[in-house]
Amino acid sequence: MSNIEQVILKNILNDEEYMRKVLPFVQPEYFEGVYKTLFNQAGKFVGKYNKLPTAETFKIELDESGLLNEEMYNQAHDIIPQLFDDEKSDQEWLLDQTEKWCQDRALFNAVMESISIIDGKHQTLTKNALPEILTKALGVSFDTNIGHDYLLNFNERYEFYHQEEERLPFDLEYFNLITKGGLPRKTLNIILAGTGVGKSLFMCHQAAAALTDCKNVLYITMEMAEERIAERIDANLLNVPISDIAELSKDNFAERVANISKRTNGKLIVKEYPTGQANTAHFRNLLGELKLKKSFIPDIVFIDYLNICASSRMKGMGGSINSYTYIKAIAEEMRGLAVEFNLPIVSATQTTRSGYGNSDIGLEDTSESFGLPATADLMFALISNEELESMGQIAVKQLKNRYNDVSYKKRFVIGVDRSKMKLFDVDDSEQTLMDDTPIFDKTPQGQDAAKFKDFKL
Repeated sequence: MSNIEQVILKNILNDEEYMRKVLPFVQPEYFEGVYKTLFNQAGKFVGKYNKLPTAETFKIELDESGLLNEEMYNQAHDIIPQLFDDEKSDQEWLLDQTEKWCQDRALFNAVMESISIIDGKHQTLTKNALPEILTKALGVSFDTNIGHDYLLNFNERYEFYHQEEERLPFDLEYFNLITKGGLPRKTLNIILAGTGVGKSLFMCHQAAAALTDCKNVLYITMEMAEERIAERIDANLLNVPISDIAELSKDNFAERVANISKRTNGKLIVKEYPTGQANTAHFRNLLGELKLKKSFIPDIVFIDYLNICASSRMKGMGGSINSYTYIKAIAEEMRGLAVEFNLPIVSATQTTRSGYGNSDIGLEDTSESFGLPATADLMFALISNEELESMGQIAVKQLKNRYNDVSYKKRFVIGVDRSKMKLFDVDDSEQTLMDDTPIFDKTPQGQDAAKFKDFKL
């Protein structure tokens, strides 16, 4: 055998045990020239017949495919006899060599793709995609875990059921109930609301609550200045109306902040980026610098808000990129960041114009991309109207929940003090929205029918 490609291909075609171990991990782009065509043909045969081909059937299938020009056809017919000889390779050695070869080829391909991006020749990806491309290539390995055996692996499953997953709790009772105690790490959690309803208020309140709970908090803003976000958190933690903060004397203000510092060993960092310019590559770099320069590792990250981020992989919207693909890409990158840094990320998105005045917001009211709720782990809507405003309340409706049954306490209300940027629990007697029956018909007639669905003569 003259090269590792031939050795790998030969054993794929002759050793069924080896073939079934490596075929899921070996990609066609790892091969070059005629070997790529031969590998594709081998994979196609196994996929269709679920067994290895003989030399004769392989030749016939290759001849009928019409994939080879004359030069490659002659090369293939010179190579095929060597692929079907009886020579055996040590499988343990071969598996190690195959994994190493796959890693080398993946890295080579990633470097070549990176060069095309740097030269501006790639159709969709930008330079910000380079770290992810190289990281993915460096992470190539043969996963020996081939699945959970339901009957044999019951011990592992039982232990998993009794593991206590680390969560970051809310300071609001109903949010802890619907999430079974708070937000797990490695998750993306999305608030859906119209303009002015309270997306930033909710995130500022939860950032303040997490700091009070001795957690490290990173708040990334692209909608408001750092100082405006800090001002909202000041109003919450100092328990002072936001309009009165500027009236505090410097000594009084310093004393109040010092008292907060005494009650927590957490830190809160607010970082501002220009609207529409920052992406997960910037956030990743920020997290690295905070760790290096300030020894700061956040327990939770708030990003205000997702729709005004940029994608680190795709060029800006326009041309062939539509809003569905672009916003979904941002959501996937953001969730990937949460997994990479082992923390929950909380962000927000706007409702559509029709959803803005809707008192029963649904997933279909997500602006720009339905790919966002497909990616999120938890998604809930904040709803406000004149009646709720008069009572000092915001309605909450669960839209998607991977932590609990989404129909459990699907709708509820929380109190709001907008002057102090605070949210709070209300008495159970005020929870008047607990009917979990969904309203599918959102026309006026459907709304009226829903109101009287339990009415009996």
